[in-house]
Amino acid sequence: MPDSDLELTILLPCLNEAETLAVCIDKAVGFLAASGIAGEVVIADNGSTDGSQAIAEAHGARVVNVPVRGYGAAIWGGTEAARGRYVIMGDADDSYDLSDLMPFVAAMRSGADLVMGNRFVGGIAPDAMPPLHRYLGNPVLSAIGRLFFEVQIGDFHCGLRGFVRARLLALRLQTTGMEFASEMVVRSALARYDIREVPTTLRKDGRSRPPHLRTWRDGWRHLAFLLMYSPRWLFLYPGAIALIVGLLLASILAHGLVTVGGVSFDIHSLLVGSFTILVGVQAVSFAIVARRFAGRNGFIPRSERFDPILEWLTLERVAFPGALVALAGIITVVWCVLNWAFSGFGPLEYEFQLRALVLGLTAIAVGLQMVLLAFLSSIMDIPRKAPTPDRS
Repeated sequence: MPDSDLELTILLPCLNEAETLAVCIDKAVGFLAASGIAGEVVIADNGSTDGSQAIAEAHGARVVNVPVRGYGAAIWGGTEAARGRYVIMGDADDSYDLSDLMPFVAAMRSGADLVMGNRFVGGIAPDAMPPLHRYLGNPVLSAIGRLFFEVQIGDFHCGLRGFVRARLLALRLQTTGMEFASEMVVRSALARYDIREVPTTLRKDGRSRPPHLRTWRDGWRHLAFLLMYSPRWLFLYPGAIALIVGLLLASILAHGLVTVGGVSFDIHSLLVGSFTILVGVQAVSFAIVARRFAGRNGFIPRSERFDPILEWLTLERVAFPGALVALAGIITVVWCVLNWAFSGFGPLEYEFQLRALVLGLTAIAVGLQMVLLAFLSSIMDIPRKAPTPDRS
């Protein structure tokens, strides 16, 4: 059948799945026959050594060899080779019901770009998911994903999902490991794709060997990926909170000891406020640089709210105020040194002088940070030629 006539590709990544691959392919082929959908079953083989390739071909699937190792690499390679307009991906361990895929197809036919399965709604069989994944890992990571990216997905990491092939390829996803599952949802959400959810079931897989998934390693990689794709939650919001708290402490304690409910806050609390200001400024600076870099290199779509503000923050508009803040700090520190000199470099009114010195040094550090941020951010604005193709 010509490629243009295929509606659906059922894609299964595979790495030594000889135990369960045949039954998965049979279910997928059976679904295509029963539904009357023009489609194919593709096995994205990631270097199997147990004869999985021969099993796949014997049961009517097309094998695509993907030399780059990793779950994400297998899915991406299989998607590139797919001939269907729609792709439904699932695991080759017989944990998902590949004979019941019509809800995914129906959602894509009605305009969805990405259709996620939800195992928590469809049902999870006993022993199908480890308790740590079921009650902590998946719910927590899904909640973080909903909060960071404003996408109403209840099961962020379901392995059974469908997508419009051309729309996914347009995202040019980059990860090759397990975090590919998160990147697919995050990039689709940032691109304002139509993302929907349908119930699906999960049962205990049919393999005798341990799964490729590693709980803590892959869980951390998923969390780190979500944080890296959200500079606001990673840098901006924590930095803004730290900056506000530090400024409040510094302004309240600059004039002397403050007692609240029998608890005294003095010079040591002022030092805490000073360090909190520095951490806050550093984090906000990282947020600005990360947002500009990600936006300019296509990792994150441009924002109508934030990008105009970032474009307004030119070298001069950040460096000049930063220089003024640093200058104010230098004047304060010089004043402290002169007072010490006028006293013959002898004893001083320790508490007052130390408060002024702490505030002055903090202002110098903040001002220099602003100046350095201005230059670092402006480096990304330097025009660059497109790389010359290598004709050798």
